[in-house]
Amino acid sequence: MSNTIVNSKTYTGSDLEKIFFRPILAGDSAEELGIRILYNMPMPTVLPVVSTREDVMLPIDSKSYSWDTEQRTVEHREIQMERVKAENAYSASDYFSTIFESLSNKSGANLTDLSGTDLEAAETDLFRKAIAESIRMNLWMGDTSNTNPTSYNSFDGILTKLYAAVGNYDCHYSDTALSQTLETKPITEVLDAYIEKSSPQLKGLFKEGQVAFFVSPGVYKRYQAYLDEQFGTAIYNDIQNGRKQLMFRGFPIVEVNLQPYINVANIPADYIVFTDRRNIVLAVNTADIPGAEIRMWYNPDVMQNRQRAVFAIGCEILDYNLVGAGMDYHEEEEE
Repeated sequence: MSNTIVNSKTYTGSDLEKIFFRPILAGDSAEELGIRILYNMPMPTVLPVVSTREDVMLPIDSKSYSWDTEQRTVEHREIQMERVKAENAYSASDYFSTIFESLSNKSGANLTDLSGTDLEAAETDLFRKAIAESIRMNLWMGDTSNTNPTSYNSFDGILTKLYAAVGNYDCHYSDTALSQTLETKPITEVLDAYIEKSSPQLKGLFKEGQVAFFVSPGVYKRYQAYLDEQFGTAIYNDIQNGRKQLMFRGFPIVEVNLQPYINVANIPADYIVFTDRRNIVLAVNTADIPGAEIRMWYNPDVMQNRQRAVFAIGCEILDYNLVGAGMDYHEEEEE
């Protein structure tokens, strides 16, 4: 049996969608991101801003609206899409070992014949996981202005956009200010501040059950520690069995783990983003992009197995008024 995988594979069109991107952007994989995901929406992708309901009732004897004119103004935001490529390269021996291990863990696989659908599925799964993780990291910490070769800079992510909109790290998320606050105040008081200082627009969406905290591992760990310090049967069971979903006053707390790469970015180690899940949008397009494809091939000149994906991607915060304030948790100085 040869220890080299040399069969080339190319996916375009519907295969590109069904085999690679739908599994990443739907079901459990999409739920792990915890945000709104759009796939192959018409480009340019324009969405209305998330808003609370407006009053559509009138007194029965009042003058009716004119049906041929739009009665309310709906704000829209265009999601800027970037054409990107995802690439992986493995030495032939490493690639073979990785794929062989994957196949050996699958019941019924014919390990004496590394070809056909089993091999294709193993190679696809390997690259798909790499693309999914890269999308997740860029979604939050992507920064096109960062020229560090080890950084994520394919498109601007959510934390980068928040910084650009606010102009500092003290409003929607924080570096020194938040870190100092976490050292001096209970985590519950910090999270409470995000809720209490939310805009009226965001508070109006609380009842719809889509508002959540997106936090750094440090913040997540602090809240875990706070829960562990409590007493009762429920806490005992939590410590024994773990907690599948942390909640604070009914709001989910989603851990956004960017380690260890956040150390080479311009983003602070601790951050809290409090917003409606539908307010953060990730858009991916493989239908309207020239040259969109997935390729996996063997390069005999350098004895490497290579993988490449070409597609368009972007993210956006639809309404900055729907992002929890969390500006300054320190007590205001008396005049």
